[in-house]
Amino acid sequence: MTDAASAPGTVRPGGRTARIRAAVLRAAEDALIECGFAGVDLAEIARRAEVGKTTVYRRWGTPQGLVADLLADMAEQSVRRTETGSLDGDLRANARLVVSTLTDPRQGVLFKAVICAATTDERTAQALHRFYATRIAEWAPCVDQAVQRGEAPHGTDAAEVIRAVSAPLYYRFLVSGDPLDATVADQVARTTARAAGTGAYVR
Repeated sequence: MTDAASAPGTVRPGGRTARIRAAVLRAAEDALIECGFAGVDLAEIARRAEVGKTTVYRRWGTPQGLVADLLADMAEQSVRRTETGSLDGDLRANARLVVSTLTDPRQGVLFKAVICAATTDERTAQALHRFYATRIAEWAPCVDQAVQRGEAPHGTDAAEVIRAVSAPLYYRFLVSGDPLDATVADQVARTTARAAGTGAYVR
């Protein structure tokens, strides 16, 4: 049985191999955007990245392994949290970041492709869960700091507050098709901050 720490697509290459990883992940992004998960063929990815097929098969093993590594890289490259000094401001920054990502012509299509793949492939779903867990962990300290400032009561579930910001934005993105813009982001952040202040997210 393969150890999760050494599974294909989980190795973090450095030095001279970093460029290979970057080229392959970029090719995987392009394939997902153009064709969805069905377009992530390792031989085709190798051709796009101008890398030997053996290298791609050895390092990532399967399309699922490659997408898992792509999501890990996206988590690593994501914009770090903004600290404005208020819960409303921090959540507004978070919401605007989500909106800007989902409405980006390239990133929005990429996220839809990955989310679609995650509905039918367990390994991709697990990688997607890890991606969002990383992003929630990055922003949760903003809520903890708000508790320390007295803007929300002790016992507030920081992760749940961050989820509450993203959830309605993803609903618009994936389900309703309603507009996604800075105004919507600000409204969601303001509503969530007020709810947190009343103790709605106390464990």
